[in-house]
Amino acid sequence: MMLELEQRVRELETWTEGKAVIVQGAAGTFCSGSDLNAVRAIANPHDGMKMCEFMQNTLTRLLRLPLISVALVEGRALGGGAELTTACDFRLMTSDGVIQFVHKHMGLVPGWGGAARLVRIVGSQNALKLLSGAKKVDPDFGKQMGLVDEVLHCSSGEGNALAHAEQWLSPFIKGPAPVIQAVKRVVVSGRELPLDEALQTERSVFGTVWGGPANLEALALKPKHK
Repeated sequence: MMLELEQRVRELETWTEGKAVIVQGAAGTFCSGSDLNAVRAIANPHDGMKMCEFMQNTLTRLLRLPLISVALVEGRALGGGAELTTACDFRLMTSDGVIQFVHKHMGLVPGWGGAARLVRIVGSQNALKLLSGAKKVDPDFGKQMGLVDEVLHCSSGEGNALAHAEQWLSPFIKGPAPVIQAVKRVVVSGRELPLDEALQTERSVFGTVWGGPANLEALALKPKHK
């Protein structure tokens, strides 16, 4: 799964016409964590650190894609699966979805960047509760603390969660791909860079769309903002 995920991220990094990506599991489960047999095979510090570095890099690149990313949580997102949800811009859950950082039960802490991202999403107090308590996050609890952006009115077994997610996402990706990607780039820079560097990036990105096709078309239409 790790190698396949990195390959998909690499492909998305070259998707110049894209606007968004929805990360979805299979068979009613988002991601139930690592295969224990595979984990036992690399249960030493050297191999563990190599895996940690590989997945931190992969998930950081996923989050920095110039695409709006959505984690569609159907069923369980446990351990590494919970960390994967934090590498997306938005998290949507079906009515039976569960996110749980079970690392403590395995004698571990998140190693794929999940803890650092979780703090930025829900704050340090809530992150500490979720990690130290290995608390199960259901849709209502997740939305209450800000981890979940929307609860979809369907369950993992109904087979229509993706359609619901696409409908939820549609207002955010309405418009030309270069503009949507530019929006994502300025948000990423504002989130990750010191203010002066973020402002410089914003100026640079602004220069790529000012006077561009979408801008000129909008000016020609003389839109009335609602």
